[in-house]
Amino acid sequence: MDDLDHQLLALLRHDGRAALSDLALRLGVGRATVRARIERLQARGDIRGFTVVTPADMAHAPVRGLMMIGIEGRGTDRIMRQLGGFPEVREMHSTNGRWDLIVEIWTDTLEALDGVLARIRKLDGVATSETSLLLSTRKGR
Repeated sequence: MDDLDHQLLALLRHDGRAALSDLALRLGVGRATVRARIERLQARGDIRGFTVVTPADMAHAPVRGLMMIGIEGRGTDRIMRQLGGFPEVREMHSTNGRWDLIVEIWTDTLEALDGVLARIRKLDGVATSETSLLLSTRKGR
């Protein structure tokens, strides 16, 4: 992925229903370029789908947390693939600095969150972690 792909993904994360012409204008490229890049990102699996999050969705998963994960060696890609199989994992972000990944987790209860955290900590290559509960969201997508 190049810089344009990253910019396109950032715009789509903000508004997954944005018109191709609006995306093209903001990126400074043609509509056909945006369409081709979206199709390529989907074909490669970089975009796995588009979703809508409603207030009702958040009510069904009222416990939300951010888990910062430190990974031993070069296992980041493998661990991200494994985390992709956790239904409670809503988003994953690779980062620089102290933590290798930041993972957003949604569950029904604190006990369920505790169980997910325990499963993640047992993954081979997870060296350290720290989790913070999300108390409120001021601005969502």
